[in-house]
Amino acid sequence: MNLLSSWWSKLISVRREKSIDRFHVKVVTTAAELAIAEDLPMELRYVMAVRPSRFETFRALLDRGYGIGVRMVDKTPERVLLAVDRISRETQENTILPWLERFLRHEELPVWTADELEHAEKAGLNLYEEIRVIRDQRFEFVKIVLVDLHNRGVTDEEQTLMHDVNLDLFPLAIDTITHRVTFDNAHTRTEIAQSLIKAMIVIGPLAHVLEHVLSGLGKVFAASSDDLLSEAAELFALRGSGFTWRQLGSRFWMLGAVFVLATFGAFQVEPLIESGHVMLAGIVFGLSAVSLSLTTAIQSIGLYQRSYHRLAQAGKIALQPGQSLLGLALRQDFTNPTRIGLFLGAAVSPLLAGLVFLTQPLLASNGWILALLGSTESIVAGCAVLSATRIERLFFRAKVSTAMRNILQGTHLDKTQKVR
Repeated sequence: MNLLSSWWSKLISVRREKSIDRFHVKVVTTAAELAIAEDLPMELRYVMAVRPSRFETFRALLDRGYGIGVRMVDKTPERVLLAVDRISRETQENTILPWLERFLRHEELPVWTADELEHAEKAGLNLYEEIRVIRDQRFEFVKIVLVDLHNRGVTDEEQTLMHDVNLDLFPLAIDTITHRVTFDNAHTRTEIAQSLIKAMIVIGPLAHVLEHVLSGLGKVFAASSDDLLSEAAELFALRGSGFTWRQLGSRFWMLGAVFVLATFGAFQVEPLIESGHVMLAGIVFGLSAVSLSLTTAIQSIGLYQRSYHRLAQAGKIALQPGQSLLGLALRQDFTNPTRIGLFLGAAVSPLLAGLVFLTQPLLASNGWILALLGSTESIVAGCAVLSATRIERLFFRAKVSTAMRNILQGTHLDKTQKVR
């Protein structure tokens, strides 16, 4: 029993572990490496596209025994995440968009009131100090550095060169910085939620046992338990974002009604199978499994929409042409990569369950399979979390490629205009 308790406490641990800031560096050390463009870090390719003469400058540095590297943060420094979280809770109704993006790009300070400033000071927080931390650290996320391979020292001229190189890089790097901070902030706020999703691995064996005790009972359990754990995960995620239990309490009457309907639907699965409507039984099972998760997601978007409505009323945000409060709420909610996975999984779950029930009817009595089908949206959400950083990097590479193409096209136009 103690062993099980210890395992469970580790699985859903709510304690934040201390972390140190971690970076990695990709270094080019020879002129031969510099000549193979497709193997170079995108950042180096970009600054050479901005100023083609840098190719010769970099090659000269490499010939003199230097290395040219791209230093990137692996995760947003904890102090920056803390500053973002504090400003979000104290002054921005628990939201991080669009104030964070505007500040990172243009150093436009978020709007806060004198009362909010005073309230923060009583709690021992200096909001100007918090925003200064974000401002100063933003230059450390992506940086091109000169590596002194032979320990001979870097001259003032070379320091100035690298400063200019990073000035050219920064407008593009700010996209990675914005995405990195936003993603890591969402990840930190949902740590407990992710732990609860991991805890769903116990659903399979329990569903399998229940299905053999009483046919149909495992289906009800598999369809309902995933949703209950998902709802608990969502509540912890929203609490991590700063919403109070009182704000979250208004959700429960709707969730209760949906849960009753979902449970009723799950009880209809076995009768539908017995009457020969096997695929329909699978679709009903899939819908029962995702209904609470979808309701939860929609409610969360509504919660953020009300937050943005209060910010707009207080004059803290001004909608740009084409923007809407709902659009901002959707962007805010989808900064959490699990949300994208949840919607994708919820869309697939009914069809997948219907196909499995139709083509492999024996699996409809297997608790492990039922648990997998009932947790489709959670599984996809988990995959989205694991893939988020890689996807983010792919988007950045695509943006760099587009920027370089525009630069080269602009250079071509300039030359054509000069010829004319």
